[in-house]
Amino acid sequence: MLLADPQGDVIDLNPAAAALLPDAVSGTRLRDVAPAWIADAHDRLVPAVPRQNAGRAEHGSLGDRTFEAHSSRTPDGDVMWWLVDDTERRLAEAALDGERRRTAFLARASSALLASLNLERCMDVTATLAAGQLAEAAVVVAPPRGQRFPVTSCLAGGSPVHRTVRADPTTVPGLSEALSGFPPVPSRWIDPAGIPDWLVPDDFEGPVGSAVVTPLPGQGVPAGALVLLRPGTRQAFSESDEIFARLFAARAGAALSAARMYAEQAAITSTLMRELLPPTLHEVHGVEFAGAYRPSGEGEHVGGDFYDVHPGTDAGQETLVVLGDVCGKGLEAAVMTGKIRNTLHALLPLAGDHQRLLGFLNSALIGSHHTRFATLLLTSVARRGRTVKLRVTSAGHPPPLIVRADGRVEATPTRGTLVGVFRNISSTTAHVELSPGETCLLFTDGITEARGGPLGDEMFGQQRVEEALAHCAGMPAEAVVAHVRMLAEQWVGRNRHDDMALVAVTAPRHAHLSAVDGHTRGRYTA
Repeated sequence: MLLADPQGDVIDLNPAAAALLPDAVSGTRLRDVAPAWIADAHDRLVPAVPRQNAGRAEHGSLGDRTFEAHSSRTPDGDVMWWLVDDTERRLAEAALDGERRRTAFLARASSALLASLNLERCMDVTATLAAGQLAEAAVVVAPPRGQRFPVTSCLAGGSPVHRTVRADPTTVPGLSEALSGFPPVPSRWIDPAGIPDWLVPDDFEGPVGSAVVTPLPGQGVPAGALVLLRPGTRQAFSESDEIFARLFAARAGAALSAARMYAEQAAITSTLMRELLPPTLHEVHGVEFAGAYRPSGEGEHVGGDFYDVHPGTDAGQETLVVLGDVCGKGLEAAVMTGKIRNTLHALLPLAGDHQRLLGFLNSALIGSHHTRFATLLLTSVARRGRTVKLRVTSAGHPPPLIVRADGRVEATPTRGTLVGVFRNISSTTAHVELSPGETCLLFTDGITEARGGPLGDEMFGQQRVEEALAHCAGMPAEAVVAHVRMLAEQWVGRNRHDDMALVAVTAPRHAHLSAVDGHTRGRYTA
């Protein structure tokens, strides 16, 4: 406690105040013996209201301690100052405020890191957030690819930079351990002068003064390491800073691990998907082939409809065209589709006998754990002079349609039992000839059963397919497929639909012989 008169002279003080202000004795000027913040508060309080009972609390420091000063007026107009040591409370409030800021940052960081499953974007966000909040520079070191390390660095307020470096992580204390998922070494063990140039971003201000190396823990596999750098002009990393860096690294590591896992799964899916997607068709041994496929779902790439063209070994051998429809849609149907396509590929030596080939396929499907069935069309195609000869066999599938040169449309007379249900199946094979400009169109029921139209509930139907095909006389195979597909898709609009697949086999109107590498390719002269 300290008592001062309105003129700013010390009147009296208790032993505690005397210990705190050793130069303060009765009669000395308050401004000469007390901190300026107390003297200024006294000067503001005295003339404002002469008999004011008390002023607001004042705050300031004395040495390394902080105080809260409360004032009260005596009947004589003097001012009594009570100094309360609130150092511990201030430190606790500062620590609590810091934790709140850090918690809020970690929440924002988690949201930003989980906003994308793109690995490069995740590394960008990690480096940017760390540089902006934890240090003047941050470097994300990804697991090596051979002896090369993908590195993303960022300066505070800057943009992330990607590099791939060839480096030895053992030259940096704790880096090889962090990349292996081991706990971090204390920053005091890291010699800033030993930080290699490849870890220091361009335009970093001054030499490195302190560094933190912490692992980015992943889901079972380390996601990399985070290196934080501060210049010598800044305070070195404290133990609290290191703990906070590890908390951030745990969230960043989880996000990077999820992004890396997604990228690996996407790559695997893409590889497998390529084997399930219908092939791109082209001319084979003087016959035009074209195909089109549209899955049932907007976000799907494969489904239950499929087609394949297996060329003969030379122009004298038949080319086998397969078009099928597996029960169901989506990925499960696509898996069954892949099995059927692989089985048919293995049975190609039997392509000359459709019934026998279908019998072996049927046995393979019945003997599997799958409960799905399928309908198929087998079409063996061979060019004989100007004519294209076809052998067409249906296994429970709608028969193909043929458009003649004069626009007439005919159904191929073939029928049979679907595969994958009954032990014994039967089928009939139709023999068809195509003159120049004529086309045989194979299609799945996703075309005929597509619902749409004015009211959205009417099927496209066989008749509309025939009418569309009648306008395709003399067209190339690609034009036939494009025309029928366009009309079916316009009919269905945005309505739900089944998988759609089309294959056109066309006898070219005009053709010529061409020699490539000594072998005859292309079509015979019409």
